[in-house]
Amino acid sequence: MDQQPPGEQPPPVPVEGPVTCYRHPGRETSISCTRCDRPICPDCMVSASVGFQCPDCVRQGSGTGHSPAASRPRTIAGGTVAADPRLITKILLGINVAVFVAVLAKGALLDDLVLLGRARFSDYGPLEGVAEGQWYRLVTSMFLHQEVWHIAFNMLGLWWLGGPLEAALGRARYITLYMLSGLAGSALTYWLAEPNQPSLGASGAIFGLLGATAVLMRRLNYDMRPVFALLAINLVITFNPWGGIAWQAHVGGLIAGTLIAIGMVHAPRERRNAVQYGTCAVALVVVVLIVVLRTASLT
Repeated sequence: MDQQPPGEQPPPVPVEGPVTCYRHPGRETSISCTRCDRPICPDCMVSASVGFQCPDCVRQGSGTGHSPAASRPRTIAGGTVAADPRLITKILLGINVAVFVAVLAKGALLDDLVLLGRARFSDYGPLEGVAEGQWYRLVTSMFLHQEVWHIAFNMLGLWWLGGPLEAALGRARYITLYMLSGLAGSALTYWLAEPNQPSLGASGAIFGLLGATAVLMRRLNYDMRPVFALLAINLVITFNPWGGIAWQAHVGGLIAGTLIAIGMVHAPRERRNAVQYGTCAVALVVVVLIVVLRTASLT
């Protein structure tokens, strides 16, 4: 029996029909490893100086004079390839569900966590809201849902969009994208909504993931029609004539997620960290500036 020399990759096997990832046979792809030419999906591709490499080729690249960190598999955005590419998505989903159950069990908890500019919950109660120093509401509102259909729709979006994004960006960049998108949605709501209007801002982060998905798919030259169709449907729901939707959170999250993702996946390799950190820092500064100015106008 012929044996393959150690260290060499087997030649690509000709296939008919759609090309699928050699590590995930159920996933179609048009990207191939630049070293072994085997097809790889977004979860497996590791950014290289030219094109993408598969994790096997990256691991075998160690011992070439580079440090172990330099040969460690990296995502398209420069993050570390994780064993469980959906870990953060699962944690976020669990937090959202836990908060939903807690609010169902104790309805009064909603008033303590909801996004509110400045108002009283009762005629003789104290003034409450972000303008009164309760800045935590900008974050807690990101995990609030009141209706079953609301959390079901958002968690479906989180699972469908979040998993591939977490795999493509890496855990640290992914959670940063999620949190900044949600904060941007909360900040825009705080700025534009009536100060006495309570708001649930969980959808802001989901719209951020939607915008980031569009950027990633464009970067990988994937078919954009599915994400455009999903975006159009969500925008129609956002601006429906019946109201009841915090459109400010949706728009704020979408804009932030799109811009942050552009900085993450299009950053030049030689200045990747500087561009990515700078993009996220600018987004955070804008959020803080909006909140500070709005607070000054309400107090």
